[in-house]
Amino acid sequence: MGVSTITVSRAFGRPDKVSEDLRRRIQQAADDLGYVRNRAASALASNRSMNIAVLVPSLSNSVFVDTVTGIEKVFRAHGYQMLMGVNHYSAEEEEALVRAYLAFAPDGMLLTGFNYREATRQLIDQAGIPIVHMMELSDREGTYSVGFSQEAAAQAMTEHLLAKGHRRIAFVASQLDPRTLARNRGYRDTIIKAGLYESHREVLVPDQSSVALGAALLRRLLEQAPDTDAVFFCNDDLAQGALFECLRRGIQVPNQLAVAGFNDLPMSECSVPSLTTIATPRYDIGVQSAHMLLALIEGQTVPRKTIDLGFQLRARESA
Repeated sequence: MGVSTITVSRAFGRPDKVSEDLRRRIQQAADDLGYVRNRAASALASNRSMNIAVLVPSLSNSVFVDTVTGIEKVFRAHGYQMLMGVNHYSAEEEEALVRAYLAFAPDGMLLTGFNYREATRQLIDQAGIPIVHMMELSDREGTYSVGFSQEAAAQAMTEHLLAKGHRRIAFVASQLDPRTLARNRGYRDTIIKAGLYESHREVLVPDQSSVALGAALLRRLLEQAPDTDAVFFCNDDLAQGALFECLRRGIQVPNQLAVAGFNDLPMSECSVPSLTTIATPRYDIGVQSAHMLLALIEGQTVPRKTIDLGFQLRARESA
């Protein structure tokens, strides 16, 4: 092919450093020869495993799927492979995954949030590799994070409902992970400030979020607080289930009951009525987290240890 061995090595190890045309030619030659890169040998030569550990709570809906898509796009372009782990919102499972993946000597790690056990904290501290936290923000010394304020987003939605004239606003949530509880605080603080807080308008359950659960939780809410005039759901799938339940009961949305969600899932804009919700930058969180981690692995100075990507309130037909 007329290229040096170092160029071939760079095409596999650092594809972003080689032109697209040259990379394709090298890959075609490797395919013709049946060559498979020996990653163990490459790791010994470069003192890098070219692995990144990525831990998320769930892949059952598009929230973390979108984040992982952004992460994978960045890492693939730089020749890294992901060690992908799902902890199912369990701190115990997260610790087990961290322990297992550290055995593969990853060059860095992406974690979701900060709600891990002390044992997990000790593991990552002792590992001595760069760590970036996703979805939540922290101003702790030496901590790197990319996300947005869950509380501020919930506050914005609650203020929107108040501005629409609603005074009996409920909050309904499931899963009850730290991000959900932060949304609950944002709602509660805003309602208390308005002098309208009533505890019976909160429904919080540990169950996994789903459309069916949303319908069931709306029924439960209307049993204990039938005069509720607006409901803020912690996730869009719950809110979508509530819209189905309203249709079943003949409840007019938003005239009789306003319904709002969180995350702006794909079906929310198409629902009938279209769902008012908070659009979260989950794909961009993945991209920015990956870029930050790569910079740390390269020993570069990161200008901002905390990146707040914000959120957008999508005011649609339901509230």
